[in-house]
Parts: sequence; C-alpha cells; structure tokens
Amino acid sequence: MSSVYNKSQGYKSLFTTQNIILASIGWGVLALLYFLLFSAKVPVGADCVAKLSAKAQEAATCLRRADWYVFGTNVFEAMAYLSASILCLRNWRSQQIVSDRNVWLAIGIGMLSYFLGGIFFGYTEIVLKEEPFPSLGDVFFVITYLLLGVGMLLAVASRRLNLETSQWIIVLAIGAFGSALAWLISNQPQTAAVQAQYSPGLEIVASALNWFYVISDVLLLIIATTLLLAFWGGRVSLSWRMIAAAAFSLYIADMWYKYATNSIPNYQSGEILEVFWVWSGVLFGMGAVLEYDASLSRSRRERVRKRS
Repeated sequence: MSSVYNKSQGYKSLFTTQNIILASIGWGVLALLYFLLFSAKVPVGADCVAKLSAKAQEAATCLRRADWYVFGTNVFEAMAYLSASILCLRNWRSQQIVSDRNVWLAIGIGMLSYFLGGIFFGYTEIVLKEEPFPSLGDVFFVITYLLLGVGMLLAVASRRLNLETSQWIIVLAIGAFGSALAWLISNQPQTAAVQAQYSPGLEIVASALNWFYVISDVLLLIIATTLLLAFWGGRVSLSWRMIAAAAFSLYIADMWYKYATNSIPNYQSGEILEVFWVWSGVLFGMGAVLEYDASLSRSRRERVRKRS
C-alpha cells in the first residue's frame, strides 16, 4: 500500500507545472530544429538523380521529402495536440478551476479531434500515398474549429468585456488585416497542375472546406485578439495569452497551407511554416496548465484566508 502511495506521489512530483512548461518549451524547440534541419527534399529514384546531373527543368518535380521526415512532423503535431487535450480535460474535471469548465471541455475535445484528424491526414499522405486534402481527417478538423470557436466564445462571454476605444480599434485592425490576407490567398489563381489534382466532385468539397477554414481562422483570430486584450494583466491572464498565441499560430500555419495547396502542384507537407501547427498545440497545452496552476494557487489562498 505504501509503495502505491509513494508511486502516486512520485508521479505528482514529476508532472508539476514547472516540469510540464519546460517539457512543452522543449518540445516546441525540438520541433523547430527538426523542421529546420531535415526538411530538405531529396531525389526520388535514379531518373531524378540523372535529371539533377543534367540540370533538367523537370528535376524540381522529382524532389520529395523523405517519408521518415514527414512521419516525424506528424508525430510532433500529434503529441502536442494529444498532450493539450489531456491538460484541457484535466481543467474541465477540476472543481477548483477559475474559468467556466465548459470552456475547457470544448477546447479539450477540440484538441483531441485535431489529434485524430492529424492521424488520418498522415495515414492518407504517408501510407496510402494519396492527396490528404480533402480526406476523412477534415471531418475531425472541422469539429476542432467548431469546438474551439465555442470554447473561446464562452471564455469571452464569461468575462465582462470592458475594452477601451483604442483596444477595439486594435481588434478591428487585426480582423481587417487577417481577412484581407485570407481573401488574397484564397483568390490567387490556381495553376493548371493544381486544378488537375481534383475531380469535379472533389473540387467542390475542397473549395467548401477551404472557405470554412479561412472564415474560421479569421473568426478565431478576432476572438483571440479580444481574449488577449480582455485578459491582459494578472497571473490568470497568462493562460489566456497562451491560448491567444495558439490561435495566432494556427492562423499562420493554415494560411501557409492554403497558399501552398493553391499554388504548388502535389504539395507535400513538411515546410518550415507548418511548425506553427506544432506550436499551436504546445501553446494550448501551456495555457491549460497555467490556468490549472493559477486556480490551485487561488484556492489555497482562499483556504488560508478563511482559517485566519
């Protein structure tokens, strides 16, 4: 019995806020180094080597990233979102959490859904060798955006907004900039090679999903900016700064992917800007653990005050 108790105490001392934050930062740094060091494309087959030697124009089309590298990027993303999901759902189960627990339930299930979507995305691209967008993974990505929107809106609604005029101007400016960038990227002409990738039926689905992601990204960007300004200042605000930064990271990665799939035929995932997807999961997790820590500290202070 005492050994079980000692093990339990050991796990608790291992998963402290400080250790989780350090592990999250380490995971983000490792992901960046992995993308920077191993994302170079390599020749596929002897013909490609010959084209490279002859400096043929087709050489660029036969260069691809190694499967192990693409698999690694999926692992970095999957672990980040799975960890974020566990940490958010821990907040939902805690009776001492400061914010509305439904906020963390929505964000936690959203993170879990993103994790599952990434698994299907990677399986389609690496194992089946098929175009991963659109695929079954998009069902889970759509659920993620819906739940993230619900969770962040609940977070805004639970706090009495009292933004100053200058802060509303910042929200409007970022919303306008985000919308303009998304519109420009969405309306860039597709190359003939990109158009040939999709059958007519699949093209309609891809277009609808693209617009859904673009609109969702812009809305999340606006909500994140509002959260950032509304929760500015104080220890509790640290968690919401992380959540806002996570939404910004998600926006950057999504805009890059939108641009790449529109303009690069047979785009293979793994470009450096996709590291923002990993950082988004990492930041959501850090936001959750900071909220948990702040809530426990507040609860302890209240107990001490009552005793005194």
